[in-house]
Amino acid sequence: MDEEAKKDKEDKDEVEVKEVKDDKDAIEDKRAREDKKVEETARQYEQIERYTYEDYCTWDDDQRWELIDGVAYAMSAPTWQHQDISGSLLVQIANFLEGKPCKVFAAPFDVRLNADTFDNTVVQPDVIVICDRAKLSRTGCAGAPDMVIEILSPSTAGHDMIRKYHKYLQAGVREFWIIDPAIKVVRVCLLKDREYEQIDYLDADIVPVQILKGCYIDFKKVFADLDDEPDAD
Repeated sequence: MDEEAKKDKEDKDEVEVKEVKDDKDAIEDKRAREDKKVEETARQYEQIERYTYEDYCTWDDDQRWELIDGVAYAMSAPTWQHQDISGSLLVQIANFLEGKPCKVFAAPFDVRLNADTFDNTVVQPDVIVICDRAKLSRTGCAGAPDMVIEILSPSTAGHDMIRKYHKYLQAGVREFWIIDPAIKVVRVCLLKDREYEQIDYLDADIVPVQILKGCYIDFKKVFADLDDEPDAD
C-alpha cells in the first residue's frame, strides 16, 4: 500500500471512529433525557393527592366521581343519547335475566375493583352484570363484576378505553363492552389468558353476551333513536 492510500485509509478510519463516538454520545444523551423525563413524571405522580373508598364515601353526592388507583376523576352528566342506549341495554338484559341468578344494574352504581386490597379504585360502569351475589354491597359491588358496558362520549373516551380498560383487565372482568354512539360500533372484549380478545360489531348486528348463554342484544333497537333530536324545552 502506497503512502497516499495508507493515509486515506487512516483518515477514513478516523472518520468512522468519530461517527461511532458521535452515535454513542447521541444515544447516551437521548437516554439521559428519557431518564429525566421518567423521573419528572414519577415526581408529579407522587405529588397527586390520593384517596380511598372511605374518602370517596364522604364526598358530595351532587358530583359523581371515579377513583383509579386513588386518583379522583370527575364525571360529566350523560347525554340523552347515552341514557337511551343504557336504558335499551338494561331492558334487553333484564328481560333475559328474569328468573335467573345473575343481576343487571345501571349507573350510578359503585364498583370497587380492588375492595379486598387497597380499595382505591371505584368506577361506575354504565351497565353491570353480576352473577356472584356475595359481591353485592349496600351501595354497589365489592370485586370484579362478570360483565361491564361503557358507553363512550367525547369527554370520557380516553378514560374508558385506556384507564378503565386496564383496570377491568387487571381485576378479571370476564366481558367488557365498549359502545361508541358516534360511529355506532360495539367492541366486545373477552377475557382469555389474562388478555382481552376483541371483536367489533356494527349497528345492524345481534351480539351475543358470552357470559350469559342464550342472551343476545339487538343493536338495531339499541341505536334506533340516535338520529332523532328531542324537542327543545
